[in-house]
Amino acid sequence: MRHENYNVAEHGFAGHLAEPDAGSDRAVIVVMGGEQSLLPGIKFAERFADFGITGLAVSLFGADGLPASPDRIPLELIEAAVRLLHEEKKITHLSIYGQSMGSIFAALAAEKIGGFENLILVSPTHVPFEGTLRDKKTLTGHSVVTWRGEELPFVRADFSRRKAGKYYKHPAASCPVTGMWCAYFEAYQDRDRVKSAMLHPEKSGARILMIAGKIDEAWPSGYSVKLLQGVLKEVSYPQEVKTIFYPHGSHLTGLMPNREREKKLYRLIPLIGLMYRSFGRYRKENLDYFAQSEREIIRWVMETKE
Repeated sequence: MRHENYNVAEHGFAGHLAEPDAGSDRAVIVVMGGEQSLLPGIKFAERFADFGITGLAVSLFGADGLPASPDRIPLELIEAAVRLLHEEKKITHLSIYGQSMGSIFAALAAEKIGGFENLILVSPTHVPFEGTLRDKKTLTGHSVVTWRGEELPFVRADFSRRKAGKYYKHPAASCPVTGMWCAYFEAYQDRDRVKSAMLHPEKSGARILMIAGKIDEAWPSGYSVKLLQGVLKEVSYPQEVKTIFYPHGSHLTGLMPNREREKKLYRLIPLIGLMYRSFGRYRKENLDYFAQSEREIIRWVMETKE
C-alpha cells in the first residue's frame, strides 16, 4: 500500500491517500471530519485500499490552510481532490463516502461538483448546520459550508438548553440521547430553514447507499435518511438507491478501520462505549453491523454504474 499526503498550499486541499500497490482505476473520497480525530480519515482510506480501491481522505478543518473548526469550510476542497484523482491518478470510477458530519460535504459534492458513480452516506444529516468554534459549543452564526465564496443555508441548533455530553429522554427517541441529538431534532422542526437548507442527493446522478442506526444517540440520522429517501421516491430517482437501518445501531457505524492493523484503536472500544451509549449497550450487535456495513459498502463501490 502506497501513501501520499496533500496540503492546501500545493494541492488545494489537505488529505491523505492510500493506494493499492497494484494501483486502481477506482477510488473513493472519504469525508469524515477534522485532521485530528479519534477515527482518522486515513484509516478508512486504507480500508478501501485493502480491497483494491484507492482511498483519499479529505480533511475539513484543523490543518494548515483550513478553518480551525467546523465553520465556513469551502466545498472546493473536495473539488480539488476530484481533479487530482482524475488528472494524476487517472481514476475512471469515482465514489464519495461521507460519515456523520462528512455526509453534508459528500452529499453537496455529489450535487454541486458531480461525476460520482456512488454516493454513500453513513449516520447522515439532511441539512448543513451552523458552524462552531473549537470548543464545539460556541456557535458562529455562519454556515458550516461555503461554495463559490457564498455560505450555504443551514439550520440553527440551540445547544444552550441542554448539555452536549449529557443524556436525556426525548419523546421522539426510543433510547436516551445526547443533548446534541435533542438540539438537532428540534432544529429540524424549523420547516422554513430545513426547506432552504435541504440537501439534494436527487441532483447527484449517483447510485445512493444510506446507512443509519435506529438508536443513533448523537443525532437522529434515521430521521434524516427517511426524509432523503422520501425525496428520492417523490422524484422517481432513476438510479439505484438502498437504505439500511440497524435496529440497535449507534451513531458509530459504517466502514471501520482494519481490525488486525489497528489493534491499538480497537482496544479503545470500552471507552467508545462510554462515549456512544447505544454502542456500549449493544456492543456485539454493533460490531456485527461493522462487518455487515463493510460488505455492503465495498460491494456498492465495486459495482460499476451502467
